[in-house]
Amino acid sequence: MALVSSLLEQILGQPAWVVYLVVGLVVLVEDALFVGFVVPGETAAILGGVTAAIGHTSLPWVALVVVGTAIVGDSIGYEVGRVLGPRLTEARVLRRARPRIEQAQDFLVRRGAVSVFLARWTAFLRAVVPALAGSSGLRYPTFLVWNLLGGLAWGLATVVGGYLAGRSYQRLESWLGTGSLVVVALVVVAAVLVHRRRRTVQRSAA
Repeated sequence: MALVSSLLEQILGQPAWVVYLVVGLVVLVEDALFVGFVVPGETAAILGGVTAAIGHTSLPWVALVVVGTAIVGDSIGYEVGRVLGPRLTEARVLRRARPRIEQAQDFLVRRGAVSVFLARWTAFLRAVVPALAGSSGLRYPTFLVWNLLGGLAWGLATVVGGYLAGRSYQRLESWLGTGSLVVVALVVVAAVLVHRRRRTVQRSAA
């Protein structure tokens, strides 16, 4: 949470082009470098929508940046998996996550190419499935179709969701006449984190 708060404070104090750059890089790195379980791509995309709601950035540009970097990031992840092959899952840095990676591999086998689209909606799967798809031999044209669909749907959903949430909290803030833009966005992020935590608990109990 401290990391998110720090990122938020930095973003809201920067020019719009810096916001686009930071949000885009975070989304790109989450998908491209197999680190989605530590890099908050979804949070960055939502915060991008919040900055548009408060008039700091343009909603179409935030959406374009998030969708574009999500698609490119997944394609890079696919290429990493294709080049490294089975060695990828044996990497020392991924040892502690191996049980979850095995579950992701099983998910890919069961769902096939559509798993590329479905994985987009879960942080861990979003980070690992593109690389696993590449190492599994899934043809890139097939991967790309589902990557495009997933990146477009997820990118628009997260950015517009952040925008709508930001608009709602900004309206509440104006009614109360207190607070700051940072507080508004922090409330949005807290709600997102609680929701994600609740989904994680539900999946663990299932």
